[in-house]
Amino acid sequence: MTRTLLIPAAALALALPACAAPAPAPTAAEPVDLVAETQVLDELGADRAGKPGKARRLLRKNTLHGELTVQTKNGPRTVVAQRGEVTAVDAAGLTVKSADGFTLTWTFGGKLRVRQDGKAAERTAITTGAQVGVAGAEDGAATVARLVRVG
Repeated sequence: MTRTLLIPAAALALALPACAAPAPAPTAAEPVDLVAETQVLDELGADRAGKPGKARRLLRKNTLHGELTVQTKNGPRTVVAQRGEVTAVDAAGLTVKSADGFTLTWTFGGKLRVRQDGKAAERTAITTGAQVGVAGAEDGAATVARLVRVG
């Protein structure tokens, strides 16, 4: 779940600044305070490559929802991720409402994985009122859940 949500969320966070107005051309090199930069990176956990640091935990915890388009061998695909409360669930899918009020209805994919407490779980673990993280892809007009993390 972490990698499934983290990769799209990180890619989305990195892609959004590219949508802004172009930055002015630099006129001269600006001095950099390497000591301050190192301290900030250390506080964010960047000193431990490969291990989840504070920045990763904050990203996982604070991500509400997002989507991004990625190129695959079969063409572009839209990857979707959302965290929030389950407001409805049935045999076909679930509806999730994020903390900012955004609501999305997901259909269950054929290869759905459900995780709870770090272990595989049954679809019945997804109940109304549960906090979940969902990741999947757009398929036409539907948003198809491939992974649901309960809790």
